Amino acid sequence: MNSFLKISILIISANFCNSGSIAQENHALAMNPLLNPGALPFQAVPFDKIKDADFRPAFEEGFRLQTIEIQKIADNPAVPTFENTMVVMEESGQVLNRVNRIFSLLTGANTNPELQKIDQEEAPRLTAQEDNIYLNAKLFARVETIYKNRNALPLDAESIRLVEFLYQKFVMTGARLSEEDKMKLKKLNGEEASLMVRFTNQLLAATKKAALVLNASDELAGASQGDLNAFSQNAEANHMTGKWMISLQNTTQQPISQSFSNRDTRKALFEASWNRAEKNDSNDTRQTIARLAQIRAEKAGLLGFPDYASWRLQNQMAKTPAAVETFFRKLVPSAVIKTKDDAAVIQVQMNKKNPGLQLEAWDWDYFAEEVRKEKYDLDENEVKPYLELNRVLENGVFYAAGQLYGLSFKERFDIPVYQKDVRVFEVFDADHKSIALFYCDYFKRDNKSGGAWKTNTTEQSYLLGTKPVIYNVCNFPKPADGQPALMSFENVRTMFHEFGHALHGFFASQQYPDLSGSKVARDFVEFPSQFNEHWALDPKVFKHYALHYKTGEMMPEALIIKIKNASAFNQVYKLTEALEASVVDMRWHTLSVKDPLQNSDSLEYDALQKAHLDLREVPTRYRSSYFLHIWGNGYAAGYYAYQWTKMLSEDAFSWFEENGGLTRANGQRFRDMILSRGNTIEYGKMYRDFRGGEPEIGPMQKAYGLPF
Repeated sequence: MNSFLKISILIISANFCNSGSIAQENHALAMNPLLNPGALPFQAVPFDKIKDADFRPAFEEGFRLQTIEIQKIADNPAVPTFENTMVVMEESGQVLNRVNRIFSLLTGANTNPELQKIDQEEAPRLTAQEDNIYLNAKLFARVETIYKNRNALPLDAESIRLVEFLYQKFVMTGARLSEEDKMKLKKLNGEEASLMVRFTNQLLAATKKAALVLNASDELAGASQGDLNAFSQNAEANHMTGKWMISLQNTTQQPISQSFSNRDTRKALFEASWNRAEKNDSNDTRQTIARLAQIRAEKAGLLGFPDYASWRLQNQMAKTPAAVETFFRKLVPSAVIKTKDDAAVIQVQMNKKNPGLQLEAWDWDYFAEEVRKEKYDLDENEVKPYLELNRVLENGVFYAAGQLYGLSFKERFDIPVYQKDVRVFEVFDADHKSIALFYCDYFKRDNKSGGAWKTNTTEQSYLLGTKPVIYNVCNFPKPADGQPALMSFENVRTMFHEFGHALHGFFASQQYPDLSGSKVARDFVEFPSQFNEHWALDPKVFKHYALHYKTGEMMPEALIIKIKNASAFNQVYKLTEALEASVVDMRWHTLSVKDPLQNSDSLEYDALQKAHLDLREVPTRYRSSYFLHIWGNGYAAGYYAYQWTKMLSEDAFSWFEENGGLTRANGQRFRDMILSRGNTIEYGKMYRDFRGGEPEIGPMQKAYGLPF
């Protein structure tokens, strides 16, 4: 065979092999369940078909498609118009968005080592992809042209809002920087993204490892039988026979400590929580967060701001760190005075059992519960049998939504879930039209991030023709097999809170996905959720769900009165620990580019001392080393939002009290003027339109029993 023929055959064979490889790759993509909405209603996720190995090729395809879509917009030779630029941008990236939403849900709620590895790989790529869009000079030129001419264009109010929103996003992201500074920013963004994932993975591992293991039953004195069974089962699941294992919640204080009469156990549990991420091992987060803070300060400096908080708050309701500082000054002095008064009362109670011992952080919850029992004759263990999780959800949370907004819910058993404890409900409006899909995942797992949150895998958009698919994820203690899930009233509040976020998503009524539902500022997004907490104690709602899990009998009126009388008890403590966390967050994010790498313990101490919040008995709700909100969950320079929106929610609820409380008419008004508006109106105006004036802090101070 001559050499020419040999070469020809090799070329043909190579081409054939290459064609076969491409065909196989295309077939694999076509079969990838992440890339196809499929036949499930609402484009629900086919969790039963998704494998970890599907994510890398799905991300790859998502990146490829969005890059083509964006470049086509940027290279369009036609004069920039709203339709050929803004609208097409809103339509772009849908494949990548869907893959990332599903991936983020699983890495938060049901992760594993393979997903964590993929997360570490993809996080900087996702950041780089965003940079490639918002630092694209040609694309920004088109956006800027439309922005400058927006008031002369035939656009409706929502379209103008979209133009302003996207223009500000481009500018905040660095579109006006020089090419040299854009490169510096891209590098910082990539490092930040990688470190955020690293922090989240370190914290998850540290929290799991720090679980408290106890060997003797007397160490657990005071715990209910249900809790003991759960602790024992937890130990068994971790191959520890004859022991009890208490997994940690994400907060400093562990709610179960209020039950333990053994002081050594309380102290051990507190120290396990306090030191979880500071063990000088691979899960120690302190170097990670110090560098994260430094990166954010450097980014702010590049973008022309003195610190990260000043840059971050410009599109929030508060606008500036100075406004947040002013807000704090209205709360901190009276909160500290009230907390010290409460500490004195609790110290007296402690002296009855432990004369001569000083009240410490690990004593507070236990003796506060003693005071609650004595002062209000209220025992949490007496309350829990009336607060069974499924009944709270269906007869409480869902019932209140029906009374206020006309919603109804039907459980779906034909839709796949990612974990057996997850439940799915279809949501129907007052006119019986199906409007959303709702998943609830309530029990704590070792592979689930701490805290509670709401997320979407599909967002509402008339442009895209999509309806919301929403998840509430929490970390309630899971009962032993065969036992009812009995809740503390605090966890009942959490369930109502997270469902408030879900309502914000259910009622979204926007054309454009970037403005839809709960895609609003951090210091506005917690407003609907905190507002919804109020219905947990509404007499009509409470009596509908507070039924004994065995007998179905309504909670006795005397016990209801006790709960209401005690509902404000110890709440200032929770306010104070949250204010401490907010101050720590703002200190980290008001560092300047000139500040050196920080020691987290020293920074916390100095920040709390300067704010007059250095209270020994009241630890910050989150220590810097496990402050997931600000290092991994997007609340950097934004933890104050919980208190800011508490002001909004209490002020809004006072309007309800003035106008008849829980009624369909009032619910519809709140839905029409707040819950359905998304980010289509400036937040201050939206609130003023509803309330008839600026938000006032008085109702919040009244709710906490603070002088004002």
